[in-house]
Amino acid sequence: MKGVFVTATDTEVGKTVTSCALSLLLPNARVIKPIQTGCLEGERGMLVPDVEMVQSLGGRANALHCFYPPCSPHLAMELARTSLTCADLAGEVRAMADREPDAPVIVEGAGGIYVPINANETMLDLMLELGLPVLLVVGNRLGCLNQARLSLEALQLRGLRVLGMVLNRVQPANVCDPGCGSQAVGEDEERILTDNVRSLKVLGEKTGAPLLADIPYLGGDIARDRLETLFAPVAHTIASSLRPLDRKRDEQDLAFDREHLWHPYTSATNPLPVYVVKDTRKNRIRLWDGRELVDGMSSWWCAVHGYGNERLVHALQAQAARMSHVMFGGLTHRPAIDLARRILSLVPQGLTHVFFADSGSVSVEVALKMAVQYQISLGRAKRRHFLTPMGGYHGDTQGAMSVCDPINGMHTLFTGLLPRHYFMERPSCRFDAPYDPSSLDDARAKISALKDEIAAVILEPVVQGAGGMWFYHPRYLVDLHKLCREHDILLIADEIATGFGRTGRLFACEWAGITPDIMCLGKALTGGMMTGAATLATERVARGIGSASPELGGGLLMHGPTFMANPLFCATALASIEELLASPWQERVAHLQSLLEEGLAPCRGREGVADVRVLGAIGVVETQHPVDMAALQQFFVDRGVWIRPFGRLVYLMPPLVTPDADLQRLCSAVVEAVEKGLA
Repeated sequence: MKGVFVTATDTEVGKTVTSCALSLLLPNARVIKPIQTGCLEGERGMLVPDVEMVQSLGGRANALHCFYPPCSPHLAMELARTSLTCADLAGEVRAMADREPDAPVIVEGAGGIYVPINANETMLDLMLELGLPVLLVVGNRLGCLNQARLSLEALQLRGLRVLGMVLNRVQPANVCDPGCGSQAVGEDEERILTDNVRSLKVLGEKTGAPLLADIPYLGGDIARDRLETLFAPVAHTIASSLRPLDRKRDEQDLAFDREHLWHPYTSATNPLPVYVVKDTRKNRIRLWDGRELVDGMSSWWCAVHGYGNERLVHALQAQAARMSHVMFGGLTHRPAIDLARRILSLVPQGLTHVFFADSGSVSVEVALKMAVQYQISLGRAKRRHFLTPMGGYHGDTQGAMSVCDPINGMHTLFTGLLPRHYFMERPSCRFDAPYDPSSLDDARAKISALKDEIAAVILEPVVQGAGGMWFYHPRYLVDLHKLCREHDILLIADEIATGFGRTGRLFACEWAGITPDIMCLGKALTGGMMTGAATLATERVARGIGSASPELGGGLLMHGPTFMANPLFCATALASIEELLASPWQERVAHLQSLLEEGLAPCRGREGVADVRVLGAIGVVETQHPVDMAALQQFFVDRGVWIRPFGRLVYLMPPLVTPDADLQRLCSAVVEAVEKGLA
């Protein structure tokens, strides 16, 4: 869809005149009004004055939803006992535009950018859904500079491209604005209106949204030839934005990417194909070529609220305006204090200290250091090794790699480089089967034999993530925790992937009712807005390290990332947590689980499928042989979904806000891939 969204600083400032002029100047253009209030009852049905005005001058226009009361859209719909979402309206606009794909659309909003459409969405949300460039119409009157600046800031901060402004005189020059005072004359009014032109030109130069036209007061003189003359510069700018995508530029960008950018888990010289993303919105990823993909990955499991969540965006923007970064050595700040206080109020009781890190992998590095320093501080210098289950994954930095699966994991090439640690059998007790106590036998034997060398056991509670998407019984965790306590071995819970509701509990440790000695958090902590993580410890661990003598480290944890406790991260993470807790996240996860179970069930028993399992908002189809990732990725993109398989796993971990229809679409794509033998 190509076109422009015409919005304004307020109502009655000239949007419809602007839309009408563009419909006349742009070849084959059509004005679409998603919502029109203030319509009249006529003999042949509802009369829509704005549409009739466009049509009377030879233009084309349609109103999708018409209401009689001249009021805000949300109130008009409330009175009519109906409701619409921005997704509904955007779908209808696209459907109309698709009938004539070569014809540009001029979508005209109602009122200003924050006019409510329903209890949760405004006209700005509709603009974001459509993703069209925006034209801002400003009524030339007292106070418009303030309104124009606020509107531009709101539009641009949400990532919308503002093509420019149209300044429209809304009353005759001899009529003074009441705000000028009772003694004002025409000369006073003219001085204000002239200054508005000059000031908006300056504002346009600063913001990249130029003043495209200064339209005089038209009154009843809305003749076609005059409109075409006055709005010609505006139409020229709009027409330039409607030119076909620069395919040559796209090809050049992809060629540069292929030659110079090293993507994760792929070759630098023979990389897997990539797809160019234009923007993201809610649970959708939009590509530069116009395709829209339903996100089934939550951008590697972190974007639990989807993309562009208003609370998170505002928190990040507000904090950036106050303080984007300050070193944490010798200084502190309120965002870090508030975030730590909130995290400690939620995690299993007994975790009392927070160390903020750059990423999940770094939080694991910190956890390993904590465990070793704890043991050394107690005089157990030999306890420098870790015990961990096979099939685990804890990150890509060196220490984290050393406790990942040593045989089938991603890091087998580095075996000689990495510290040597100890591995035990993967928990064999399925989450959805009766608990078998013998599943802990190997762990028990390893701990008994190696207790004087082991500083801690590290594992992902209940869900092994990238190492195999394996769900095991919580009782295993209960018994392992008890076993560690018996030998004063610390238990590190890597909740980077499982924290913040993904499994149906706020933290996966809650399934077992245990408090680990150390806990790692990341991914969903910031809602996918930016990187950041945390390593939490109990008082026992903190005091153990803190009591060390000078020759044993002097109680200092020797780790301090440059961007530790970055204020932007802290403010965004706090907003993400509050957004989650304010939502019905438990009901959402339970509902997603039921839909995943139903949607992936047809894969069970199919040729090539080894297992199908679901827990919380995680759905997994495990195949008998590794998939062709490039071919399967293309298959999914062609079906409008973003699913990134690896190894023998085709899995879904969608944003928690994913609508039912989109989740069903994700599941259907996986089932079709299995049926076609691609998975």
